[in-house]
Parts: sequence; C-alpha cells; structure tokens
Amino acid sequence: MENNNQTKGLIFAGITAGLWGVLAVALKVALKYFDSFTIVWFRFFVAFNVITIYYAIVRPAWLKILYKPPLLLVLAALLLGYNYIGFMQGVNYVGPGITQVLVQSGAITLGLAGFLFFKEKLSLIRGVGFVIAGAGFGLFYYQQLKELVVNEAMLNRGAIWILSAAIAWAAYAVIIKVLVRKWPAQQVNLFLYGLPVLLFIPFADFSLFMGTYPWYIWVLLISLGLNTVAAYGSLSMAFKYAEANRISMIITLNPIITFVILEGLLFFNIQWIEISSFTALSYVGAFLVLSGAALAVGLKKR
Repeated sequence: MENNNQTKGLIFAGITAGLWGVLAVALKVALKYFDSFTIVWFRFFVAFNVITIYYAIVRPAWLKILYKPPLLLVLAALLLGYNYIGFMQGVNYVGPGITQVLVQSGAITLGLAGFLFFKEKLSLIRGVGFVIAGAGFGLFYYQQLKELVVNEAMLNRGAIWILSAAIAWAAYAVIIKVLVRKWPAQQVNLFLYGLPVLLFIPFADFSLFMGTYPWYIWVLLISLGLNTVAAYGSLSMAFKYAEANRISMIITLNPIITFVILEGLLFFNIQWIEISSFTALSYVGAFLVLSGAALAVGLKKR
C-alpha cells in the first residue's frame, strides 16, 4: 500500500512539473497583452470558479471552508498569492528561462524541509541523487546565470522577485503538507484560490478585458487559469501520498521542460517570445539532472 501511495504521489508531482514547464512560456506570451497583476488575478479567478462550481454540485459541504478556514490555510493562501505575483514578475523582467533557474531554490528548500520538519529518511543513494542533480543544475544553467549576474538591472528587478517567491512557495508547501493530513486536498484548494481573488482586485486592470484580442489570446488566458486548477490540484494530491523531498526533486525537472519548449520554438523559428540558444554544456547538465532525480526519488525494482 505504501509503495502504491508513493507511486501515486510521484505521478501527481510529474503532472505538476509538466504543467509548470509549459506555464512559464505561456505567461511570457500573455504579458504582451496583459500586465502581471491582471494575469495573476484572472488565473485565480478562473481556478476558483471552476472548483467552486464543481464542488457546490458534488460536495456542497466542502464550501464551509471558505468562511471558516484554519489559520494555517489563510497563511498558505497569502504565501501562494505572493508566489504567483513574484513568479509572474520574474517572467516579465528576465524571461521564462532564467525565472525557471532561480525559482528552483523553492523546490530545493522544500526538499530540505522534508528532512528537517517531516523527519523523512535520506538514504545514501538518494543523497547521491541530490548531489548529482545539483551538479547538473549548475552545468545546465551556467550560461543563463552568468548572463543574469552581469546584468545589474535584471538582477535587481527580476531576481529579488523570483527568490522571494521561491521562499514563499517553500513555506506554502510545508504548510500544505501539514494541512492535507486533516483536510481533503481539493477542499483546501477552494480557499487557496479564493482569497487571492479578493486580494488582487485593487491591482488588476479590468479595462484590459475590454480590448479586442484574437480568439486564441482568450483561449491562452483561460488555459492559464485551468493550468492552476490542474497543477495545484495534482500538487496537493502529491503531498498527500509522497514525501516532500521526493516531490521537490520531481518538481525541479519542470525547467527542463521549459527549455525543451524554448529550444523547439527556436528550431522552428517561431517568434512568440525572445529566445536565446543553449550550449552543449547545458545538455550535459540536463542529463545529470534527470539521472540525479531518478536516484533521489528512490526508484526501486519491483
């Protein structure tokens, strides 16, 4: 039973990683038409309405969490809201690639929290996996990090937003890991999406929704909200079944997906956003990341 639960948790974490890998590129495209705060508000608005309507029909008793939430859940919602805007501002200032580099500090912090707060076991093989994955990230992102450091304006504006968002996300994840022991994961998400909808109202520019856009822009915007439903719904389920440090290693793979998408756009000369090419060293690093993650999540022969 425990092995089956771990497998379920890793599958849900993989779904989250895939959705987040696509998300960074989609957000950069959306920024051509909407500002960061408006996009974040709309994402939460779509996500909240989708699951509220669903559970109002299927399990109306779950809606009571909206007016009587535990205090830890209120804190988690505040942290998640800040994470969203911090990540969004990072994509705005430095693009999806570099944002995905720095935001992984949140997943690494979560992995460490698994050992510190949840007393999760660290075997030799999994420890080696963490080291290999860390080395792989260093190689994979060497060129991008070097470009970030030499650009002072980019560092000051983008990096501070991203790093603070990553810390907020790690704190949010630790709280959720605790909450899903008592509350159903999807019921928790009802409040997690609802509170930011109210908080970001003063910052959203609703006049932008009156503009005339091609139909695919509206599809893109709605899909960003649905991405929230699917990604965080899967993440909450992952926390229910799997250890935090294993989830963190799966999640750290999502930048690989982002860079594969960017490389594909570059190869086919699709100019949705500004893209730079990657070095051979980056590909070596990617291989090490994948290998290290496989060890760190503790894959076993049946």
